[in-house]
Amino acid sequence: MRGPDRCTSDSLNTLDHSLTLDFVQDSTLPSSSDAFGPQTLALESKGYELFMGFDYGVKRIGVCYGSKLLMSAKPCKGASGSAAEQWKQITERIQEFQPQALVVGVPFHPDGAEHENTHKARRFIRQLGGRFNLPVFEVDERYSTTEVLSNHEYDIRKIDVDSESACIILNQFFRNINP
Repeated sequence: MRGPDRCTSDSLNTLDHSLTLDFVQDSTLPSSSDAFGPQTLALESKGYELFMGFDYGVKRIGVCYGSKLLMSAKPCKGASGSAAEQWKQITERIQEFQPQALVVGVPFHPDGAEHENTHKARRFIRQLGGRFNLPVFEVDERYSTTEVLSNHEYDIRKIDVDSESACIILNQFFRNINP
């Protein structure tokens, strides 16, 4: 079995996460619709089986890979460094695992209000869709990092917190499209 910094299609395991993340609508994305919810997402994601999830951050981007069939996500090595280095690392992951669609967590304030990082994450979403010509689904990622940090089964010095957060986001997406 490969180490925790690698995704493998034959080893998709993750903890059961109880955090509820809501899907949010972005009218600039091709995957958005007026009737946005689990049923619409299930229809829009119907033809896709392999997904890559992202927990966007300016300094680090968490990355994971998952299968809708197994409804499970596995953390990959995250992307870090300069913007050019991050895009290079993301391109390598996408070429290696060949996802059919992408899922990105978008941060909001606890009351649901947008903030600066909300807009940065949505810009990242538009760039992902444009660079890789893949459908991109957007998920409200409030508290995903907090959940990883609060999970007592993890020693946070030994894990990539951002990629584990990406797993939480992608697993929630799977649960919402497979009610």
